[in-house]
Amino acid sequence: MTTIDGPVSIGELAKAASTQVVTIRYYERIGLLPSPRRTPGNYRTYDREQVFRLRFIRRCRDLGFTLDQIRDLLRLSARKEQDCTDVDRLAAAHLEEVEKKIADLKRLAAELHRLNNCCEGGGRIADCRIIDALSH
Repeated sequence: MTTIDGPVSIGELAKAASTQVVTIRYYERIGLLPSPRRTPGNYRTYDREQVFRLRFIRRCRDLGFTLDQIRDLLRLSARKEQDCTDVDRLAAAHLEEVEKKIADLKRLAAELHRLNNCCEGGGRIADCRIIDALSH
């Protein structure tokens, strides 16, 4: 992981957080990242705190949190002395959604196994049992 010692450009920020420049601009536009300082030449500059924030956002996205959930987590994380009940509630709700998705994926996998077992392969598409099953 890249360490940041001073102000960095948007390209350096993207590299440090393993994300795309266009994503950074999007996060700025929707308010997940604050507007950066600008150089006299009007280039964006970012500091260590913005790198940390972007990495936090990326990690949340990797774990499937929505942008609204991330916005809530960022707001809550700024309140260092508050108890973490709201964070726990948000994480529990997200866990419930993840578990539903896992159950859906398991059902999908079982159905695909069943369909694959129906097909003997080597036949014509017109006689394919998989295509037939998906068509209904």
